Amino acid sequence: MTTKEDGGDAVRGSETISVVVPVYNSASTLASVLDRLSAALGALGCTYELIFVNDGSRDGSWQRLVELSGEYPPLRGFNLGRNYGQHNALLCGIQAARHDVIVTMDDDLQNPPEEISTLLAKLAEGYDVVYGTPRRQQHGFWRDLASRVTKLVLQDSMGAETARQISAFRAFRAPVRDAFAGYQSPFVSIDVLLTWGTTRFAAVTVRHDPRREGQSNYTFRKLVVHTFSMMTGFSTVPLQIASVLGFAFTLFGMLVLVYVLGSYLVVGGSVAGFPFLASMLAIFSGAQMFALGVIGEYLARMHFRTMERPVYTVRNYVGCSNG
Repeated sequence: MTTKEDGGDAVRGSETISVVVPVYNSASTLASVLDRLSAALGALGCTYELIFVNDGSRDGSWQRLVELSGEYPPLRGFNLGRNYGQHNALLCGIQAARHDVIVTMDDDLQNPPEEISTLLAKLAEGYDVVYGTPRRQQHGFWRDLASRVTKLVLQDSMGAETARQISAFRAFRAPVRDAFAGYQSPFVSIDVLLTWGTTRFAAVTVRHDPRREGQSNYTFRKLVVHTFSMMTGFSTVPLQIASVLGFAFTLFGMLVLVYVLGSYLVVGGSVAGFPFLASMLAIFSGAQMFALGVIGEYLARMHFRTMERPVYTVRNYVGCSNG
């Protein structure tokens, strides 16, 4: 990770912690998550709040959160109007957080709440953002593949070393979010937004448990869409690829022209064959369409931003009587 800079306040016991958990179809595990979070944070002896954001679940997760809110006073639940996506739900919780340090984690207990203290200890060394990097991933092949591709894309925005260590289990200081307080695009990447507020990143190895119930909500299609959204939403890599392809095919076309003219001058005849010409046209047309498609994606994102579509909308909430 990047070398820490001098300065930076240590995470003190007097500081308070907000834990943000996006929820999607996890009604059966919510009680366990709350139990373990309460035990882990209680052992730290600090003031804390638990922010659970229901991202359009269809299994009664919101009703379960409403029931549990009476048993867990630190719980604050937000029910989004529809499914906006994990990062949008995280942004909702992050913007609602009221404490000094914000911790984000998944709702499936693959991120052990007991490891929060490990993140906080690293944060106390003077960093602004700390990622919990799993010792061993417990995801499937496609999830791991999409994660690697996403991290490659993020290297352009975050730096190679930082991007390789990112995870959904992270802790950061609340002032960092001031850099993206006015963010309005419906396309959200928390990891990129964090780079807008600081360069002081670190990572620490943590335990990564197997999923106890159910299966990942990330289908292969969702992983592909998310990766492509990352590429066109927060990176200019696709445009650079289109430029390189355009240059390469232009160079190739010039070489073909030299070959055709050379054959005419030396041999005295033209290059025969309709298949050759048809192949050249197909190659160049494909390259042009690819470049136009990439440019179209960027134009579409600009169009959506001018529409001012909301990043998320909150239908109702529980446990927010104090703010």
